[in-house]
Parts: sequence; C-alpha cells; structure tokens
Amino acid sequence: MSKPTKTEAELIAMARAELKAHVDGPDAIVISVLRDGDSWEFRATADDATIAKPGYPERVAMLVQIGDHLSKQYDFKG
Repeated sequence: MSKPTKTEAELIAMARAELKAHVDGPDAIVISVLRDGDSWEFRATADDATIAKPGYPERVAMLVQIGDHLSKQYDFKG
C-alpha cells in the first residue's frame, strides 16, 4: 500500500507546527525537503545569529526526529 503524498510546503508546515508544540528555540530556521532516492528528509539552514541562539541545536535535532516520523507516513510529491 502506498503512502499519501504531500508537497514540500505541506511537509514544512507540518514540521513547523510540531516544532512549535514540542521545543522552544529560534523560528528563523529555513527548512527544506531533500529527496534521497525513494525517501526524503528535512534540511535546516540558518544564519550565524540564529545558530548562536539558545535552543537551536535542540530544534534541529527535533526536526530530524519529526522528519523520520513523517517520512514513514508520507511520500514527497516534488
């Protein structure tokens, strides 16, 4: 059985909502979706000032966990 598909914007919106609910930290992280064969993952980028803020490493770690969880539920429609 195939998984439902989501667009990049839909996946990022889901990730941002989960991040907001689970961990404090800077919101100025740029999230993108990278396809890797049949799978996909989130990629986070930020400027130096955002990276230096408290909570940034925790936010990126949570984004990885959210990506792992969502990639098991949804395919990426690029």
